[in-house]
Amino acid sequence: MAKEKGLNVFEKYLTLWVVLCIGAGILLGKVAPSFAVRLDDISVFQVSIPIAICLFFMMYPIMVKIDFSEVVRAVKTPKPVAMTLFINWAIKPFTMYLIATLFLGYLFRGFLPGTEIIKTGQEVELWRSYVSGAILLGIAPCTAMVLMWSYLAKGNDGLTLVMVAINSLTMLFLYAPLGGFLLGVNAMPIPWKTILFSVTIYVGLPLVAGYFSRKLIIKRKGIDWFNEKFLHVLTPISIAALLLTLVLLFSFKGEIIISNPLTIVWIAIPLFIQTVVIFAIGYFLISRILKLSYHDAAPASMIGASNHFEVAIATAATLFGLSSGAALATVVGVLIEVPAMLMLVALCKKTCYLFRECNLDLPQCRKMKSFKDKEAVT
Repeated sequence: MAKEKGLNVFEKYLTLWVVLCIGAGILLGKVAPSFAVRLDDISVFQVSIPIAICLFFMMYPIMVKIDFSEVVRAVKTPKPVAMTLFINWAIKPFTMYLIATLFLGYLFRGFLPGTEIIKTGQEVELWRSYVSGAILLGIAPCTAMVLMWSYLAKGNDGLTLVMVAINSLTMLFLYAPLGGFLLGVNAMPIPWKTILFSVTIYVGLPLVAGYFSRKLIIKRKGIDWFNEKFLHVLTPISIAALLLTLVLLFSFKGEIIISNPLTIVWIAIPLFIQTVVIFAIGYFLISRILKLSYHDAAPASMIGASNHFEVAIATAATLFGLSSGAALATVVGVLIEVPAMLMLVALCKKTCYLFRECNLDLPQCRKMKSFKDKEAVT
């Protein structure tokens, strides 16, 4: 069992750094809204270039660590891939619809009065707009940030990369018809340019850079120098890029968040519940039934729990308008996702001993391994 290295200051207090960066981003958006707007306007197909640059530096250290023979092995183990496809397209969209409708359409409806005029000129109740935004989040599986969550949870990075690639392709075919069905929209537009460009920037470029730089460095310096020197420098860069991404992301939406505090709370509750429910179905139920290892179960469950918020925001703006309730709901999805996923990463590491195979050097894993060894002897 490989011993886990000590955490650096970023990893050790990551939750605190995340909260501070979200607060800093919201404050920046409020204090200097014109600066945030100018940065947000630097985009291609509604993909923010400043955030894309940050995400490159967040993803590259993860990609360069991947031994690409793991990717080949992952392709030969279809159970986790089948599980994440089933969760993302057969379960998650419908649970999102039901949970969002239950809370926003019934339990919290009295706190969400009023109507709005959406882009088509129709007048709709606000709670219906919020449900529409939640649905757009539910049908957009994460294709980038899940690599970070898998990395933090010590999951199988090769498998995560394969699942990201397959979900990206699947989204091109299922996103529009499934969204059209759940929203009741005829001929719902699919932001395929946003999907293709975001996957290329967030995943493709760091993947290519990681693959070739890994080969070159190992060839010239050797695997020991690569592991002990090069990767040691890169790890803080990845976490720092995540934190800077949060500052930028929330500076773009700071004014919206501050202007709608209570509404954001009501929308956040069903979105948080949905995230936890989907994760629990994958991690504690389906993964156990399929007898997956911890390192496969953790990323396969988290890819279903997280969302591709850029695609959801772009679609909400296209269908209903940038100032619509649907667009606000997708922004709330961004607000809760990082803290929620960090919570699930911590939960994974605390419960990893539940799975048949776990190579983490944590107290609970050592205790369970010792118990299994004694059981095997008797």
